[in-house]
Amino acid sequence: MADLKKVSAGARKSAFLRWIYGNLTCFSQEHMQTFGYLAAMLPVVDELYDTEAEKVTALSTYRTFFNTEPQIGTMVVGLTVGLEEARANGEPLDDDTINGIRAGLMGPLAGLGDSIIVGTFIPILLGIALGLSNGGSVLGPLFYIIAWNLAMYFGMKFAFDQGYELGGSAVEALVGPQSAALRDSIVMVGTIVIGAVAATWINITTALSFQFSADSGLVLQDTLDSIFPKFLNIFFVWLCWYLMTKRKMSPTVVMGLLVIVALVGVLLGFFDPGLSY
Repeated sequence: MADLKKVSAGARKSAFLRWIYGNLTCFSQEHMQTFGYLAAMLPVVDELYDTEAEKVTALSTYRTFFNTEPQIGTMVVGLTVGLEEARANGEPLDDDTINGIRAGLMGPLAGLGDSIIVGTFIPILLGIALGLSNGGSVLGPLFYIIAWNLAMYFGMKFAFDQGYELGGSAVEALVGPQSAALRDSIVMVGTIVIGAVAATWINITTALSFQFSADSGLVLQDTLDSIFPKFLNIFFVWLCWYLMTKRKMSPTVVMGLLVIVALVGVLLGFFDPGLSY
């Protein structure tokens, strides 16, 4: 009986590093992360198969479209390393089976990853970094760079190893029917975090005032604060949400509109930027 083929630790590490640093290799709207995935599988396929024809056949599996959240999606790469190892040892796994698993996982894991990483974890890190940056301190950006890279590397390494070692069961808890409550909870936490960041770091005031007589006048900001404190903050947050979700504007266009509003407001005296020369 021939010895079973095994992907070495060196090949797995090479595949992981290729994915973590190159998942957007040759990125395009047509292929997304396809070629980054293909590059990650190169050392695995090269080690498992002997002839060039076998290697070409195996790699052709990974030419199909792939796109997911890169950090959580690392689990899919680790999973297919294990599947490719099983196929090289004679298991009945064809291209359709492997690609079916990839396609079935990339969507749910993308949603989960966007909720955890983009919607929750990154805003939390940025909130801490902004606090540390008060007064122009360099601690803020240093904290974010170090914390993000350490968390990203070791988190992705864990996901890759779990995908390889546990196979399909490693992702069942994340994409199975029982995961609905987990995903809803994560989305809710992300929403709370975004709301807290907006309430903490956005500060919009108006300098508009009206003088009715020598003894009476109206300072609009004081009136707003007495009726609805931080009204302008919540209004502009709502406006950005409305433009991006209901009017389907891109974030770049919305930021451009805010710059125009701020510029016109300063020129007309509606906003006081607090600058002195």
